[in-house]
Amino acid sequence: MIICYNSLKNMRKKNHAFLFIFLISSLTVAGCSPLQPKGQKAKPERGSKVKNVIMVIGDGMGPQQLGLLLAYAKQAPHSVIKNGTTAFDRMMQEGAVMGLSMTHAANVLVTGSAASGTQLASGTAAGLKMIGSDKDGNPTVTILEQAEKLGKSTGLISDTRLTHATPAAFAAHQPHRSLENAIAVDMLNSGADVMLSGGLNNWIPQEANDSNSAVHNELIQITDGAVKITSKRKDSRNLLLEAKKKGYTLAFTKEQMTKANGNVLGLFASSGMDNGIKATRTKNAAQRTMPTLKEMTAKGIELLAKNEKGFFLMIEAGQIDWASHGNDTGTLLHELLKLNETLEYVLDWAADRDDTLLVVTADHETGGFGFSYSANDLPEPVDLPGKLFKERKYQPGLNFGNPEVLDRLYRQTLSYGEIFGQFDKLPQKEQTPAKLAELVRRNTAFQITEKQAARILETEENPYYVQGHKKLGLKTVPKIDVNAAFFVPNKNGARQNLLAIEVATQQQVVWATGTHTATPVLVFAKGPGKDAFGQVMHHTELGQYAINALMNK
Repeated sequence: MIICYNSLKNMRKKNHAFLFIFLISSLTVAGCSPLQPKGQKAKPERGSKVKNVIMVIGDGMGPQQLGLLLAYAKQAPHSVIKNGTTAFDRMMQEGAVMGLSMTHAANVLVTGSAASGTQLASGTAAGLKMIGSDKDGNPTVTILEQAEKLGKSTGLISDTRLTHATPAAFAAHQPHRSLENAIAVDMLNSGADVMLSGGLNNWIPQEANDSNSAVHNELIQITDGAVKITSKRKDSRNLLLEAKKKGYTLAFTKEQMTKANGNVLGLFASSGMDNGIKATRTKNAAQRTMPTLKEMTAKGIELLAKNEKGFFLMIEAGQIDWASHGNDTGTLLHELLKLNETLEYVLDWAADRDDTLLVVTADHETGGFGFSYSANDLPEPVDLPGKLFKERKYQPGLNFGNPEVLDRLYRQTLSYGEIFGQFDKLPQKEQTPAKLAELVRRNTAFQITEKQAARILETEENPYYVQGHKKLGLKTVPKIDVNAAFFVPNKNGARQNLLAIEVATQQQVVWATGTHTATPVLVFAKGPGKDAFGQVMHHTELGQYAINALMNK
C-alpha cells in the first residue's frame, strides 16, 4: 500500500526524517548490538528496592501515534485532556527517563506482535509468529514466570483478547500465534493470578455454538447475557470449569469483576473488547457492562498489591494497532485517549511509592502515521499587524493544517470497520456509493463524494496496492503479490485503507502503509531501575532490563 495522499510526494519522507533526527539527538546514544543484551543491568536507585514491575504496552504505538495524542492534548481547541497535559508529559515531569528501542525480530527488518511481545517478555530474540519461543523454537522464560519464582503475584490485562499475541507472549509457549485454543490452555496453566481481557470464544467448548445446548444456556446465565456466546474451539473442553477448579473467580461483566476477590479470570467479550470510540461514548453510561481498560487496571492492581512480596503486571492497549492497520485516525485518537487515562491511573497509584518500576513502550509501530502539509485548500491571504507586513499580506503558500481538525477527529462516532459493517448489513440493492457516502458523512466529521465512494467499493478490481501506485503517478503497476507488505488481502481491511485515502487531505493525514513498520519506539521508565532504559536499545535488551530490575540485579 504505497500511497501519497498529497501532490507533494516528498513531504512524508521529510516529516519522518525530521522526527528521527529530533528523537536521536534528544537521547544519549550508547552502542548496542542488534539482538543480544549488552550485559548492562538495571540497578535500583540507592535506598530503594524493586518490589513491583508494571509494563504498559501500546500495541502499534510509534512516536507518530504518540504525536497524535500530544497534538490533540495541546492544540485541539476543545481537548478533553485537562491543561493539555498527557500522562506521558506527567511521567517526564515526575522524573521518568526516555529511551528508544528497535523492535525487529530475529533475522528480519520488521517484527510482528508475537515476536515483539516475546522479546519484551523474555529478553530473548524471537522468530516471527512464535509465542514464548526463542528464534530456534525453544520455550523462553518470561518475566511473568520469573516473578512467580520469586513468590510475586502476576497479572495480564488487555483490551483485545487474552489469547492475542501480546498477552500470550508473557504466559504461553506455542510455535504460532494462531493456535489460540492451545494458548488459552497455556494461559490457564501459567499460574497468572489476574487475567482480564476479551476472547471468551477460545475458552468454551464447541457445543456452546448450539443455542439449544445446555452449556450455551448455562453460559448465558453466568455471563448475565453480556457476552455473545460463540466458540472457536474444536473440542469439548470447557476451560471455564477448569479455571474454577484451579480457584479462579470468573467475571464476565464490570459488576462481577468489581466484586471478585483472589485469583480472577475475566473475559468480557467473545473476541476483542470495545474499540476506543465506543469506550469513550459509553464510559459514563449506567447500562454499560463491559469494564474499561482503566477499570480492569484498577482491579488488577488492587488484587495483585495484596501480595507482600510484590507483583508483575502487563497492561496492553492493543487496539491502537488495530486502528492503525485500518488507517483510521479518529479511532486511533480514541484508543490513545483510552491508554492515556489508564496510564494516569497507574501514575496516581504509584505516586507515593519508591518500590515500583513502571515501563511504558510499544511492541512496534503500525501504519507509518503522520500529519502533513499539502497544496490543497490553501488558506486565504491575511493582514498582520507586524512591521514586515505593512505592504504585503501573509500567505504561507501551503496548507499546514488547522488544529480544529483535531476536534473533528474526536467527533467520529463509529470506527471505519463499523461503518463498513453497517454497509454490508444493508440489502444488496442498497449497497451503493451514495449510501456509503452517507454513512461516512453521518459517522465522521469528514465527507466523501459518490465518486470517491465508488472508488472505495472497487476494492476487488482496484486493490489498495494498485491504487497506491496510480496515486503515485506510476505508469506501470507491479504484479500484485498478496504477501507483499503494501497489499491488504482482506477485503474489509482494504476498504478501510481506501477510505483513509479519500479523507486524507481533509484530515491533514498521511499513512505510509496498512501494516507494521520498523520505526523505533519510545520507552518511558519511572521508578527504581529506570536509568537502564534511558538509551538506544533493542527490545531484547528492554526485556532483559525489566527482568533484571524485577530480580534486583
